[in-house]
Amino acid sequence: MARRPTMKDVAREAGLSVTTVDRALNGRSVVREETLRSIAQAAQRVGYHARGLLEHRLIEQVPEVRLGFVLIKKKHEFYQSFTAEIEAACAARTDFRIKPIIRYTTSQSAEEFAALLSGFRNRVSAVAAVAINHQKLNQAVQELNDNGVPVFSLLNDFGQGLRQGYIGMNNMKIGRLAAWMLTHAVKQPGKLGIFVGGNRWHGHDLREVGFRSYIRESAPSFTVLETLVNLETREVTYEATVDLLRRHPDLRGIYVAGGGMEGAIAALREEKSPGDVALIVNELTRESRAALLDGYAVMVIRTPLKMLCTDLVDMMTRTTQKEPNTQNSQHFLEPHIVLAEML
Repeated sequence: MARRPTMKDVAREAGLSVTTVDRALNGRSVVREETLRSIAQAAQRVGYHARGLLEHRLIEQVPEVRLGFVLIKKKHEFYQSFTAEIEAACAARTDFRIKPIIRYTTSQSAEEFAALLSGFRNRVSAVAAVAINHQKLNQAVQELNDNGVPVFSLLNDFGQGLRQGYIGMNNMKIGRLAAWMLTHAVKQPGKLGIFVGGNRWHGHDLREVGFRSYIRESAPSFTVLETLVNLETREVTYEATVDLLRRHPDLRGIYVAGGGMEGAIAALREEKSPGDVALIVNELTRESRAALLDGYAVMVIRTPLKMLCTDLVDMMTRTTQKEPNTQNSQHFLEPHIVLAEML
């Protein structure tokens, strides 16, 4: 029968004294994290029976941080992926035990966004949110600031001058990218349609400005129709797209700058053949992937979620350590471009 590993075996494997290992096991005095980690690893290697206790003490020495997040569309595939990446980024940190608290809005009302933000007061060390741009949110951000809770805006900038920083893509450039692709994908000049979620989504406004500026400067043979507001919903987008297609037989392309792309895809499938009208949407989901493969969409502009969440969690935890102020900074990420040939 094999001899059961002892404390002496752990000490010898770790290159430490038995006294040090005993202190680590029994908590008789404070043991440095580096030393505790070496002992835990040695205990794992020799198969010491109390290695679970060592790992528990190691976890206890890591400071706990609570971070708050506000997202939208809880049941949407993209935001489910967003949630998973936030949780993964928090779990990957070994220098902190990060507890993510994630809340979701059920509407686009300023009151609900503001209430969710305010609800994090005295509960978390930092907050990040996908939210609209509105005065009521400015007030909520200011109140959190006054209570020592920095706020980060995600994907869509809000609380400018008050929030700690913005992290997402450069929305002006995204709009220009969409315009470039549409004007190079269609066979002949004509009309282009553009959807935004609403006037309170600052990022959508920037995408529209970028889109129109590119057409005006580099593709004047195309005409951009009046911008359509879809409230980021499938239903509104579907009805508006059907109407757009029927009123403008010379429509060459559509850019959905925010959510609701599923409605545009459904309308094109019913009304047009693949390739008749070029479509550009955001985020790779089951529906946008199918639209690419079937020839209804020409490009998907994808947010690099893993990188975004890793950088975001790092930025949020650094603010808890009182590192140099980076308030009002903008952290731009490069988009991932997805074409049918890449699937």
